[in-house]
Order: sequence, then C-alpha cells, then structure tokens
Amino acid sequence: MSDRALEIVQRSHTMTVRAEAWRDGELLAADIPVNDGSEDRDRSLAIPERVSLSVPVRDRGVTWDPGADPGHPLAAYGQQIRILYGVDVGGSWEWIDRGWFLITESGADGDTVSVTTQGLLTLIDEAKLVAPFQPSGTIVSTIRGLVEPALTVEFGGGLADRAVPVGMQWDDDRMAGLTEVLDAWAADAQVTTAGTLLVDAVTDGGPAVLSLTDGIGGTVMRWQGTTTRDGAFNVVVAQGEDEWGNQLQGVAYDTDSLSPYQYGGPFNPLPVPHVFQSPLMRTVAQCRQGAQSTLLRLRRTASRRLGVTMVPHPGLMTGDVVSVTGAGLVDAPCVIESLSLPYSPGEMSLAIRVL
Repeated sequence: MSDRALEIVQRSHTMTVRAEAWRDGELLAADIPVNDGSEDRDRSLAIPERVSLSVPVRDRGVTWDPGADPGHPLAAYGQQIRILYGVDVGGSWEWIDRGWFLITESGADGDTVSVTTQGLLTLIDEAKLVAPFQPSGTIVSTIRGLVEPALTVEFGGGLADRAVPVGMQWDDDRMAGLTEVLDAWAADAQVTTAGTLLVDAVTDGGPAVLSLTDGIGGTVMRWQGTTTRDGAFNVVVAQGEDEWGNQLQGVAYDTDSLSPYQYGGPFNPLPVPHVFQSPLMRTVAQCRQGAQSTLLRLRRTASRRLGVTMVPHPGLMTGDVVSVTGAGLVDAPCVIESLSLPYSPGEMSLAIRVL
C-alpha cells in the first residue's frame, strides 16, 4: 500500500471490492459485481482463509447464477476468485491484493447468488493419497511431492534442507504428511497473496505495521475468550530417532512470563507435556528445534487474546505485528491471530495476542 492509502484507511474511507474469476489459468470474469461479503482468516486452522460473497443473480445483462454450467465463473469446479480491495485515494482507486480463494459452494436464492470460498490449501486437504507415499529425497522434495502441482511451493531463506530417512510412509492423508514435515522442520506454511505456498522458519514478532489505541478512530479493545485446562501444557517434548533407531528427545519449556501456563508458575509446578514424534528429526538438536517451534506455534491458540474492532484496514494480515495501547497495555507489540474484514462499509475485527 502507498503511504497515502495507509493514511486514509486509518479513518473512515470510501471502498469497493473487485472480484475476478479464473479457472486453469484462464480469466472467466474480470469484474464480478459484489453486493456484500466478508473475509475471515484464522491461522490456527488447517485452512486459514474463508471468503463469502453475495452477488446479484443478474447484473448489466449478465446472469451470475452458475446453474449446472461447469464453466460458469461462479461454479465450484476448479474456479478460483481473486479479491482486490479498492481504496479511494483522491478520486482514483488504489487496489490492495487480498489473494486467491477456491470456490467451494455457490447457488442462487431469490435475487442473490451466495458464493463460499476457502483458501487454496483446500486443494491439498481434499486430495487424499490413492497409494502410500514414500519420500526418498530431501524435505524440500518431499513437500513438493505432497503439494505440487496443486500449489507452487516457495522456500524462505531461514531453512536448511536435509535428507529424509528411508522407510517413511504416509498412507492416505496428504495434509497430515505436510503437517508432520513442517513440524519436524520447525517450519510454517502459508498461502501468499500471489497464490503460492511459502514455507519458512517459524517466527513470532517483527516490526509493528500499525499502532492501535483504544478509543482513537473508533477502535475498541477488550480481553476475550474463556479459560480451560483442557489441552493445556507447559512443556513440549519432540521425539525422533537416529539412523540406528535409537530414540532421541528435545524439550522446550514455556518460560514466557506473560503466559498463563508458564513452567514453574501457578498453573502447575510440574511438567504438563505436549508430545509429538517424527523420524524426520534425526539429531537431538533437530528435536530441540522442533520442540521450540511447536511451543511457539501452539501458544498462538493457547495464549490470552484481545478483541479489537476498528475501521477496516485492508493492508492487515494474520501474522502482522501491531503496537497496542489500551486494555492495560502501553505500546505493547501484539500479533494478529485472526481477522474478519467486511467487503462493504462496516467494522473490522481482530483477535490479537500479546508478544
């Protein structure tokens, strides 16, 4: 986003949404009329993205009811929607790319066509293995074998490739195989706005992209959620094995003073472990790295969250860091764990976690 657009979206502004429909690399519709809709992202989910659109059945002489036509722009036969969020910057539109989404369901009801889409990882989740998958190369080639050609994979510079041990096998669940590889490699995967799958090291933090203050510009903050001990832990244990079959182990303790589950704190003075195993971890160092990254990733859902409602900001994504003043916090760095962005005038909501 330009500096001008960044300034504008932090107060009331004029917006519009442009939706394009594509199938197999072919543009089917360049300007789908969107009456309403919303975009929801939650990085604790296997498929983090979901977009819902309301489209008129007929507009400018075009019928948007997909009916039984598999080639219709809004049909659910491989059609993908690209969403662009427009901000009025002094009489012209600046378009912010929100990414690509797979149509999973569409249909007409009265004068409206309802379209439901999900993130492109849906292609991996639904594509079960029809024969056992036995990797024989490296972690990079294994991820490519599980994901491509449905999604093109890019790898960040924070990871070092290594060999996959002989004898590994996944029978049917392609997504489970991808998740195991990522956990053992201490890696995250997310679909980019360009529609590729970016795999990089698990990180938490970074420079703040926005400052939020309770009560300023209509921003409202409150602590949210319920509390439970179900599934809680203060230690992560990662178990692997070396080339001779000996079991290895790495341990990571929750030492965060802001965590309600801090090891050695009032939650429980004894270890309450979360354990996972994978033969992809071949050394104690790899087990420790896997334990630490898993602790970091699981804390995204277990930590306290602050709910924020604000003027829609189409430049924000899950994983972004914002600086927060309010609800007892002063210039506190927080990471966005989930968001809901309206595609018509309204309020945006965030769920953020204090770092």
